[in-house]
Amino acid sequence: MNDPRLGNVVEMRDIVKTFPGVRALDGVSFSVRAGEIHALVGKNGAGKSTLVQILTGLYPQDSGEIFVRGEPIERMTTTRAKDVGIALVAQHARFVPGLSIAENVFAGSLPRTRGGFVDWSRLHRDSAERLRRFGLEIDVRRRMEEVTIAERQMIEIARALFAEASVVILDEPTAPLPKHEVRMLFEFVRRQRERGATFVYISHYLEEVFELSDRVTVLRNGQLVGVTPTSQLTQPTLVRMISGTDVERFRRPARGGLGKPVLEVAGLSRPGAYEDLSLRVHAGEVVGLTGLEGCGNGALARGLFGLEPLGVGRVLVDGKPYRAANPAEALRRGVAYLPRDRHGLGIVGIRSVRDNVSLSVTDKLANALGFISGRRERSLVGKYIASLGIKTPGMGQAVENLSGGNQQKVVVAKLVATAPRILLLDEPTQGVDVQAKVEILRIVDELTGGGVGVAIVSDELGELTDVCDRVLVFYRGRLTREFRKGVDEMTPARILAAIEGEVEEGVDAVA
Repeated sequence: MNDPRLGNVVEMRDIVKTFPGVRALDGVSFSVRAGEIHALVGKNGAGKSTLVQILTGLYPQDSGEIFVRGEPIERMTTTRAKDVGIALVAQHARFVPGLSIAENVFAGSLPRTRGGFVDWSRLHRDSAERLRRFGLEIDVRRRMEEVTIAERQMIEIARALFAEASVVILDEPTAPLPKHEVRMLFEFVRRQRERGATFVYISHYLEEVFELSDRVTVLRNGQLVGVTPTSQLTQPTLVRMISGTDVERFRRPARGGLGKPVLEVAGLSRPGAYEDLSLRVHAGEVVGLTGLEGCGNGALARGLFGLEPLGVGRVLVDGKPYRAANPAEALRRGVAYLPRDRHGLGIVGIRSVRDNVSLSVTDKLANALGFISGRRERSLVGKYIASLGIKTPGMGQAVENLSGGNQQKVVVAKLVATAPRILLLDEPTQGVDVQAKVEILRIVDELTGGGVGVAIVSDELGELTDVCDRVLVFYRGRLTREFRKGVDEMTPARILAAIEGEVEEGVDAVA
C-alpha cells in the first residue's frame, strides 16, 4: 500500500505559526502519501498539535502552503477540511453517552418517516450496515456509554470514513486504552488502510510507532527534524531525534531498610472486582500493581481513594483501620490518587496552575477569617513549580495550555501538597513524551525519600521494572505472583508470562 507512485494526498510546505511569545511552527513541511500510516512524533510542545490544527482548519497558518491531492487550499477551515476529506479522531472521542450507537452514528441526520418521526428500524438497519462495511459487527442499540474505549475510537474512525474522509488523523488514540484494546484498534486501522484510507498517527508510545507506521516525521521545538521510513529507524535513534540528545532510562536502584507499612490489606474481597487480597506497601517503597484490564488492580486503587466500594476485609493506613467514603476523606486520611484520565478527573483545564495545585489543600491555606491567604498560596504553588520542574509562563497560566507532561506534573503537585502517606498512581506516564516520563519517574523516586509509600497501577512493564521495588501480578481478581528487585529476576518477559496466567515450576503464588 505504501507505493510512492501514489503521490502525496496531503502536502504542507514551510508552515509558520506564531502565538504571543511563542513560535509554535518555524517553516515546517509535512506530507502524507496516499495509503500509508504516517507517524507524527515529538515531545510535548514540539508543534504536533498546532500542525494538525492548521491542517484541520482550526487555526490559520501565518505563512506557508497547503495542498490536498495537488490542489492548493487558499484558506483551510474546518468546513473546507471536511470537504476535502480530512478528519480528526481525538484522544477523547466525541459522542453523546446517553444515546445509542446508531443515534451517534447518524447524529444530526436521523432518518425520518413521512410523518416526521424518527424511523428507528431504518436507523438501526442503516447504522449497522455502515459499521459492518468497516468490519465492525456491533449491536447498534447499545448506549455509547456502555461500549469500550477502543470500540468508541473505531466507531469514530468509521464515522469519519463514511463521511468521505480519506485522511484520518489519530491523535493519541491509544493513551486511554489497555494493551489488548490497542491490538484491536491497530488491526482495525490496518484493515481500513487496506481499503484505501490514509492515516496520520500521533503518539508518544514509540513501540507503537514502530509497530504501526510506514514513515515517521519528527518535530522538535517547532521545527522539522526529519522524515524517515520506519524500517530504517531504531528506537534509540528516534529518541535522539525527538529529544535532541540521548535520554537515559531512569532506573531506581534496589532499596534496603524500608520503613514501617503505610498500607496493609488483608483478606479484602469485592464481588466482581477482586478476591482475598493481601498486600503491604512500606514507607519509602514503590510497588507495582499490574495485570490484564479488569484484573482488580485499578478497582483496588479506586476503592482505596473512595471512588468505588472497597469491599469486605481489613485495611490499615499507618496501622489504623481505614475506610474512605469519598476522595475528600481519603485525602484527609493520607491517601492520594492520580487518575488514569487526568483530563476528566485530575485537572480543571480552564483554571490556573495556582488554582489546580491549591485545590486540594484550601483548608491549609486559609487565614484566621477562613479566607485563602494569597501569600501562603503563592508560596506553596511556587515551591512545587520549582521542585517538580513544571514549565509554565507563570502560576496564573491555564493548565489546559500546558504540555501533557506538565499537566501531569500539576496533578502530582496537587497530590503531594496534601502530604500523603500512600500515593496511588494509575498509569502516571500515560500520554507524555519520553523526557517527561523520565522526569515523572524521578519525582516518584524522590517522594519515597520522604517516607511516602507509592503504588503504581500500570501495564508499562519496562517502567515498572525500572522504578519498582516489587511488582505484584493480579490475575482474574487475585494476587498470583510477586517479583522483588534484587531478589527475583524481575524482567518484563517474566511479569508478562505471569499476567497471562502462565505458572512457573517451583514458584508459589502470593500468599
